[in-house]
Amino acid sequence: MYLNQKEGWIEVITGPMFAGKTEELLRRIKRLEYAKQNIIVFKPTIDNRYGEGHVVSHDHNKTQSINISKAKEILKYVNKDTQVVAIDEIQFLDEEAVEICEYLADKGIRVIVSGLDRNFRGEEFSFMPSLLSLAEYVTKLTAICVKCQTPASRTQRIINGKPAKYDDPIILVGEKDSYEARCRDCHEVPNKPKKYGFLDE
Repeated sequence: MYLNQKEGWIEVITGPMFAGKTEELLRRIKRLEYAKQNIIVFKPTIDNRYGEGHVVSHDHNKTQSINISKAKEILKYVNKDTQVVAIDEIQFLDEEAVEICEYLADKGIRVIVSGLDRNFRGEEFSFMPSLLSLAEYVTKLTAICVKCQTPASRTQRIINGKPAKYDDPIILVGEKDSYEARCRDCHEVPNKPKKYGFLDE
């Protein structure tokens, strides 16, 4: 439920892979299209799983989008008539995305983004904590753990049938062959540094 506000704001849809983030983003976009809102949709160029020019969910629902490599490119397409800016997989953009979202919201534009809040290590994904703290509305979705079927809040990377190690690269664009949804207990990251340093004191 949204406040009765007329100015811009930021909405973030987040959670692990396979939680339905893009599906929820597309649902909101569709409602805005019905309302004849002037909306521009963006996605990072690096996300080429379903080709260019469309934001596509795992269920193969889709909408047209503009591919961008850097967050600042958004400003080339926004004009005085733009009412809504939507961005899928925002975590793949550069850190300037946070400032761009703030700028657009301050200009009276509704900004709706979706993205992972954690990387495969279970740690914060780049600038996402900053964006989450600035957003007026945050929707955190969960998936279903493939191991125990409980709510999953983490993304498990799989390499050659085994959990990816902690020192593997953060970004590896892939889908079911490379990733699974896992709960806290079933999430595995070999070689991950020991947590809870205060216990050693």
